[in-house]
Amino acid sequence: MRLLHPSFGFWRCALVVLLFSIQGSAAAVEVPALTKRHGMVIAGHPEAASIGLELLGSGGNAVDAAIATSLALGVAEPFGSGLGGKLVLLYYEAASGRTYVVDAMDAAGSLAVSDYLQRPDSEWSSGYSSVCVPGLPAGLWLAHQRWGTKLWADDVQPAIDLARRGAEVLPKTRDLFAEQEKRLRLGDSEIAGIFLPGGSLPRVGAQLPNPDLARTLQFFATAGRDGFYRGPVAAAIVTAARAGGGVLSEEDLARYEARISEPIVTDFRGFRLVSAPPPTCGAAIVFPLLKALESEDFSGGPLRTSANLKKLGRFWNVVASEMWQVVGDAPESRTLLEGLLTPESIANIRREAAAGDEPSRRLTTRPEIPAFYESEHAATTHFVVVDEAGNIVCATQSLSVHFGAGVVPPGTGVVLNNSMSNFSYGDPANINYVAPGKRSRSTIAPTLVFKDGRPLLALGLPGSSRIPTALAQVLIDRLALDRPLAEAIGDTRFHFIAPTRASPGFVFEAERSLPSSVGSALQNDGWTVSLPEEAGRGRYFGGVNAVEFNPDGTLTGYADPRRPNAAAGY
Repeated sequence: MRLLHPSFGFWRCALVVLLFSIQGSAAAVEVPALTKRHGMVIAGHPEAASIGLELLGSGGNAVDAAIATSLALGVAEPFGSGLGGKLVLLYYEAASGRTYVVDAMDAAGSLAVSDYLQRPDSEWSSGYSSVCVPGLPAGLWLAHQRWGTKLWADDVQPAIDLARRGAEVLPKTRDLFAEQEKRLRLGDSEIAGIFLPGGSLPRVGAQLPNPDLARTLQFFATAGRDGFYRGPVAAAIVTAARAGGGVLSEEDLARYEARISEPIVTDFRGFRLVSAPPPTCGAAIVFPLLKALESEDFSGGPLRTSANLKKLGRFWNVVASEMWQVVGDAPESRTLLEGLLTPESIANIRREAAAGDEPSRRLTTRPEIPAFYESEHAATTHFVVVDEAGNIVCATQSLSVHFGAGVVPPGTGVVLNNSMSNFSYGDPANINYVAPGKRSRSTIAPTLVFKDGRPLLALGLPGSSRIPTALAQVLIDRLALDRPLAEAIGDTRFHFIAPTRASPGFVFEAERSLPSSVGSALQNDGWTVSLPEEAGRGRYFGGVNAVEFNPDGTLTGYADPRRPNAAAGY
């Protein structure tokens, strides 16, 4: 057989922050747990987790702490998210038992589609022509206006301070910088000047200040959403976009609004699952997949046997094909997705999956897949905040790929997204086809799990197309096989790459901790097997951040060491 290989802890006021380091090895990843009673923050950088916890300790609720955490992540993880990108936030309101969705996805500007389509493909994925109107600032502002308790400026101030002094460059942070060094050097002079200080990659342990971003955040703190979408910040973005061949206008920014919507809900083996609706598509894959697998027997052995993986792959292929047809920023998309979850549709998925391994019969109807869907460079981060009242924020935010479009409008310090790369361009009938003001599809999938009406899990992760695969395997391990959540998160991560016309066979990716006998069995059945990285490295397979709600009222946080994640609680 030939497998394919692409060649701190500190105490303050009884608040505890637990840091986790990567433990890559041939075995699965060890994921330590932090259990506390009153509040919890799990985030992609320890300074962001600490800032969120301090907001909780100073009287803020989960939304206040989430705003502070989100903005701090934009400083500490500038490759993954920030003011120039998108956000989807689930808010569980403990007093009412309701879950709300804040949709702050990036939106296309006032482009003339016929002219735009004449541009080379590269302009859809980098530079100012790939930039959509950022949604994250409007999403945070809307969440605060609806549910925040502290002054807006108080929620923003910690990120201003962090941008001024600079967040610490962690080993994993530097790795992600190094992987994108060429993009930083080939981008504009602004992004290189900030993130390649002195012309070189920042060293581990250094602080990386961004004074321009601190000023932008100050405008945001003073004027709220208008501090970003109107005035000098918006003018700087539009001026740079026009000079760089982009399509954004001042009107595009001024009229952008985040949305509050109802989540998508399904049941699985006595648990209720809640996630974000279209234009996100993570739940559109995971929920039908779990429903179709609900009656399957996984109790005879671990999930990662060749028989179970082949079964999952067949179901995955059918469900993923359906998702491409139904998810986009369109009024009918939610109805189409809910139709995919009906008993009749689930029965059809089961029949098709049982028909065999041959995927080619679906390729003639499968819509165009955006170029960056399978990229390992997708830039995203996930965080969870729980306050003492039991309110929960479970949120994922992104720039689309690492360092987004590779541009920073002069004087703003804001890395802009390249979310134009997530649209479809070939067929105007495609539900994800590009259009002015439209929000592109994304695999973002913040998820809550309830048992008997009470929260059980809040979880999510980065990883582009690998988000729904990781979420599905963690949920099956935890909910169907009753494995401890730390094991479910830490076990060998795997992914199915959807067959295409150019590559019609099954492709299976996994961490190198996959047993060789399992890889051999899959390859002997005609699957292409790729083991792109050691377990725990986290380049291909993003880190799951999660909180589990225990029967005794305590909270247990899990910060997956595949990324520089941290858990903080009190």
